[in-house]
Amino acid sequence: MADGAVERARSFGSAAGRYADHRPSYPDGLFDVLEEVSGVALAGARVADVGAGTGIATRLLHDRGAAVVGVEPGAAMADEFRRRHPQVPLVRGDGDRLPFASGSLDLLTYAQSWHWTDPARSGPEALRVLRPGGALAVWSNDPDTGIEWIAGQQARIEEEFGPGWYVNEHPRSQSGLEFTTRSLRWSRRIGVDAHLAKLATHSLFLVGLPGTGEFLVRERERLLRLFPGGTVAEHYVVDLRVARAGRPERPLT
Repeated sequence: MADGAVERARSFGSAAGRYADHRPSYPDGLFDVLEEVSGVALAGARVADVGAGTGIATRLLHDRGAAVVGVEPGAAMADEFRRRHPQVPLVRGDGDRLPFASGSLDLLTYAQSWHWTDPARSGPEALRVLRPGGALAVWSNDPDTGIEWIAGQQARIEEEFGPGWYVNEHPRSQSGLEFTTRSLRWSRRIGVDAHLAKLATHSLFLVGLPGTGEFLVRERERLLRLFPGGTVAEHYVVDLRVARAGRPERPLT
């Protein structure tokens, strides 16, 4: 990764507790679709959740019965993971050098973290650790810009700090993997201050760029004018991409 991307990738440790408190979870339907597309039943499956952070997705996989282990490179995020999910195993590592034997996993997951890897390494590593017929699943919660107020907020951030602030994914061709894609829409209602606290856990706001604090103050004023009751409905699109190991992709019907 370029120096700027490395700095942003490392920035989450400074906000591990806030990240766990304010980042959204994932809808229950995601894991039903994941099982359908991947062909892997989660109950009893050998799963590694890479870039696990504070364990938001890892815990959900554990709750679905997966024999899941979190993989996290950052010390502060790993500490927060262990504090909140002491029943879920965690190892230190990253997607470019997975600490697993070849062919040992049924499913490899990246929730909001695939873009922090080097795809020239993480793609082959995924194929190495998966058993034939296993699957790599990559997903993220993306703001639904089909919603007017969310599109406006995204435009203001880009106008202030430039395009590409919302780091999400590598171009798919870089990984050498063939993905099947599904999208799920969902929403949650939270207070304006909670929404801004969530926004402040994104790397753009953690690396100390000039003007980010002032932007959040102005954004609070705008949102309270737009939502005088103090509550917003955050809308998300979960972009799920699944690549199968050792057998052709199953076409969607």
